[in-house]
Amino acid sequence: MVAMRSFPLLAGLLCCLALAPAWARELSCQPCWHGFGDVQIGSSISYSFRLSNTGSRTLQLTSKSKQGSEFSFGKFPLPMNLQPGASVELPVIFKPTAKGYVTGVFELASTAKDSKLTMNVSGFGVVTRNPRLGVSPATLSFGKVTVGSSANLQATLTASNAPVTISSDGSTSSEFLLALNLPVTIPAGQSIRVTVKFKPNASGTASGRAGFISNASDSPTVELLTGTGVAPLSHYVDLSWNSGGGDPVGYNVYRGTIQGGPYQKINTALDSSTNYTDSTVVSGKTYYYVSTEVNAQGQESAYSNVARAVIPSP
Repeated sequence: MVAMRSFPLLAGLLCCLALAPAWARELSCQPCWHGFGDVQIGSSISYSFRLSNTGSRTLQLTSKSKQGSEFSFGKFPLPMNLQPGASVELPVIFKPTAKGYVTGVFELASTAKDSKLTMNVSGFGVVTRNPRLGVSPATLSFGKVTVGSSANLQATLTASNAPVTISSDGSTSSEFLLALNLPVTIPAGQSIRVTVKFKPNASGTASGRAGFISNASDSPTVELLTGTGVAPLSHYVDLSWNSGGGDPVGYNVYRGTIQGGPYQKINTALDSSTNYTDSTVVSGKTYYYVSTEVNAQGQESAYSNVARAVIPSP
């Protein structure tokens, strides 16, 4: 009978042990493994593990250690206190020195119940070809641009073999301006656009070269630039009128920008003829003109009828 009573008691204990939850890890990592992938020999790449205090008491991170000569810790001063519910980023670095697959282990010691937290890493050291930077089109041709105005064209810069970092740019001519925020890194196989402005200072053919300094093996990358500056169009208004028959000694010419005035006199002295050329007009404007007669006594007649002139643009 004793044996019969002890068996169900043992079974009950086994049942309870199986169902009882394990105590939660106080210091956790998310994730606890990271693969760096392919990294060029001599280059480095970093990653941060997220560490969290999932317990109900403050933990102290006391020391750190690692295995694998090509892996290292980033800036992470110890000792460090971590409050309940708080998290912190642990940076680690992979800098391969040889070709091939390598693994590493990072460990943190703390006052948590599971006093050591382990994080595993791996990566490939690879040899890549020299980075190159291409530009297209090879020549930017702006055509004819009026002196005093400007025109924009875009070129495409493409990195190949490896990422390319452009550190500076420049033009051999002040008439060509580059718009590119530097420094800028272009990932391998990708492209960016750069805007080039042509602003001619004088009439005639202009040429120059845009150069891009980078870590590419073919640096500097050069693009040819051409354009032609042309003189701006000159507009003028020719006016003519008939005498009113009052025996005038001269005429005044008035101009306004609103029909009905006000009008401003534009001749500096009496005009003895019945025509006048206004060469001070502005492209895209509309003007209204009237004239008056002035006799020998200096008396001035009323305004003539209104003449309207629309100036082309440009």
